[in-house]
Amino acid sequence: MASSSNTTILSSPCAACKFLRRKCMPSCIFAPYFHPEEPQKFINVHKVFGASNVAKLLNDLLPSQREDAVNSLAYEAEARIKDPVYGCVGAISVLQRHIQRLQKELDATNAELLRYAYAEQRSPNVSTMISPSLRVHYPHPPLPAHGLWPSFVSYHHPHSQNDTCSNSSSGELNQRGEWE
Repeated sequence: MASSSNTTILSSPCAACKFLRRKCMPSCIFAPYFHPEEPQKFINVHKVFGASNVAKLLNDLLPSQREDAVNSLAYEAEARIKDPVYGCVGAISVLQRHIQRLQKELDATNAELLRYAYAEQRSPNVSTMISPSLRVHYPHPPLPAHGLWPSFVSYHHPHSQNDTCSNSSSGELNQRGEWE
């Protein structure tokens, strides 16, 4: 019974011959590339390029190049059916615009990281104000996207002229919340 099912698979016409309603010969140029299970693949290629043009193209190619050519034709045919004017080029343009948009977003994020790193270098780290035995790193908040701090936010700079800091080493917090 297995041999009879194999012969029916082998004797069934390829998708091209079935669509064109002709007998599929053993030397059919379409048979290795347009399997009976994928009729839409040939229908799209035929609609866009025509069966005789595809047959001429396949006959002009080396057998090792034919499968890639058929896959390219099938991809372009499907793209042409979705977008008759631009086809694959339209899809490529959309992807290129998407890449450009993502590149701009990445550049903006990198610029923000640079602003953050610059602000980190310019302002002293909280951990330098703590005694070495109790040192913990508390990072500064990131700069807003526009680079300006809101007016209600007041960040204290430890070396400003208004500091009144005692030099006690009692291990207590001063008014600014720093260890002394």
